[in-house]
Amino acid sequence: MFEISDETLRLIKRASKGKKNLKLTVGYLTDNNSVIKIYNESGELDSSIKYHYEIGSITKTFTASLLSKNVIEKKLSIHDSIQKYIEDVKGNDYYPTLLRLATHSSGYSALLPLNKRAYSNLILGLIIGGGDIKKKNPLNMDFNKMKMLIESNKLKEKDYSWKYSNFGISLIGYGLGIVSGKGYWDTMNDFLHNELGLSDTYLGTSNNNLHGYDRKNNDCGNWEWNKENLISPAGAISSTAEDLLKYAKINIYEDQPYLCLCHEKHGNGTKKYDMGLGWFLLKKNNNVILHGGGTGCFSSFLGIDKEKKVASVVLANYQLGRNDDENIGISLLESLQKSVTS
Repeated sequence: MFEISDETLRLIKRASKGKKNLKLTVGYLTDNNSVIKIYNESGELDSSIKYHYEIGSITKTFTASLLSKNVIEKKLSIHDSIQKYIEDVKGNDYYPTLLRLATHSSGYSALLPLNKRAYSNLILGLIIGGGDIKKKNPLNMDFNKMKMLIESNKLKEKDYSWKYSNFGISLIGYGLGIVSGKGYWDTMNDFLHNELGLSDTYLGTSNNNLHGYDRKNNDCGNWEWNKENLISPAGAISSTAEDLLKYAKINIYEDQPYLCLCHEKHGNGTKKYDMGLGWFLLKKNNNVILHGGGTGCFSSFLGIDKEKKVASVVLANYQLGRNDDENIGISLLESLQKSVTS
């Protein structure tokens, strides 16, 4: 019987310290069974309550999964230029392919859709805990802004070095909404519920969502998203640990043939990671796929070892300390991997 290791528990305890309103959900999948544990500042809580969290950038893996589905169904090609799906964009320039956007090698700056000043304020706000950034979603983009940014950011036809891009993934989402004819928001919700069977996963936030808290334990509520905000494909999904482990299982068994397309190496990432479509692949073992996320007052992490058939998820209604969510998730995943081999 698998038990969470002392090392992981130490990381959980450290991350929970001083967070009066914390609901830290830590879940894992092993032997096809998912186990959920919930912690607060004082220790473990009743795990029968299901909490809904903003999952931030884990959204990108869902957008990439939907992209792969469309590729396999031949509704679009991974090598298509994004220009093909965005009406009225000027004709003669080069615009990145869906593949480059999905692997963060398009050349778009990590700042977009923000300018330098707004981006600095965002980062500073998240570090220091500036009130507005925590409570109010600073990432907003309508069609005119998107078109203006595409046309004003001139790029060359090449693989740029890896730069994490909310903007790039947003363009993919917009394109998918054009292909379906229903817009990204409705297409993704339909995909989440009817294709993947994740009933507690949806775009935006609902009354069910936990509120987030800043490091002074002030209630930040939730970031607001809507259909008109074209950055949604990069970070607008809310979910539960139960659903994310179900999603992990779907990815482990590649229940849908298009998912294997997301798990293949498509590009170079960072020192530690290669890039699948949307997913980070561990360089030393491409069978391990993962992604983290953070919105104003939320932290999230999902890690999967497809070969060992184990997964870990970490969800918190606080911005945890730097990499705390990932450290807990990786520590848990590593002890799960060992338990399978021993």
